[in-house]
Amino acid sequence: MSGNQIGDYLRARRDQVRPEQVGLRDNGRRRVPGLRRDELAMLAGISTEYYTRLEQGRDQNPSPQVLDAVARALRLDDDARTHLYQLAAPAPARRRAPRTPERVRPSLLQLIDSWQATPAYVQGPHLDILASNAIARALSPVYTPGTNLLRATFLDPAMHALMPDWETKVETLIAGLRSTVGPEVEDPRLMELVGELAVKSPAFTRIWSRHDVRPLAGGGTHHMHHPAVGDLELDYDKFAVNGSEGLTLVIYHAEPGSSTEQSLALLSALAADITPDQPPRNRHRSTRN
Repeated sequence: MSGNQIGDYLRARRDQVRPEQVGLRDNGRRRVPGLRRDELAMLAGISTEYYTRLEQGRDQNPSPQVLDAVARALRLDDDARTHLYQLAAPAPARRRAPRTPERVRPSLLQLIDSWQATPAYVQGPHLDILASNAIARALSPVYTPGTNLLRATFLDPAMHALMPDWETKVETLIAGLRSTVGPEVEDPRLMELVGELAVKSPAFTRIWSRHDVRPLAGGGTHHMHHPAVGDLELDYDKFAVNGSEGLTLVIYHAEPGSSTEQSLALLSALAADITPDQPPRNRHRSTRN
C-alpha cells in the first residue's frame, strides 16, 4: 500500500468523475479515464500547482475550505467526504500492541447456539468469522469459524452461486471494510488480507482500487440461492458486541409464514445431523487460514 493515502484516494476518485458529469467537454483525446488534475483544480477553485502538491502528499495541512471545495468537485457523498477529512488529518500514530486472538464471550456463544432456526454468527473487524451456530453453517460453509468472509467471497466459487447479486455484495463489503478501518490501512492484518487478494483476485484489485467508502448497513435483506433448499430472502440485523474490539453479531431471520421460513426450518433439521468430522458448535478458532 502507498504511504500517500490522501493522494491515492484523490486519484481514485478523480478517475471516477467523467467530464460530462461536471459540464466539461470530452474531446475524445483524453489520457485519463476521469478528470485531469487541472480540471479538478479549476472546478475546486484552486491552482493546479496547489492541487498537485495535495495529491502528491506534499501539502500536509489542507484547510477545511480546500477540502470542501475538492469534495464538491469530486461529487463526494457525506461518507466519502468524512473519509477525505480523516485522511487529511489522521490521528497520531499509536504504538501497536501485540496482536491477541479475538475472543467471543462464552455467554454469547451459548446464546447463538440456542437459536436453532435462526442463523447467527460473530465477525471481527476484518470480517473473520469467530463463532457461528449450526444453522448458519448449514446456510453456508463460509460461516464456519476460522473463515474470512472477504477472502471466501472472492476466492470460493461457491459464493458466486450462493449470492445472485455477487458484484453488488462484494462492492458493499469492500466499501464497508474501508469505512471500518479508516486511515488505519497499514494495519498488519488488513495488509496481509489485501496483499493476498490483490495477487489472487483481479476483481478484488479492480474494486479495491476505486477507494469506495460506505459504512456497512446495520440491517437489510440478502437474497441467497442455497443448493439444497433453493432461493432464500433473508432479513439481517447487525449488532456491535459491547466490551469487545470491534466484534459484530449478525443475525438472519425470515418473514413469518414465508417460504424462506419453511426453508430455514428444513435447514435447522439438516443442521441437527452434524457428523463427527464436522466442526463442533461455536468452537473458537484462529482467524488465520
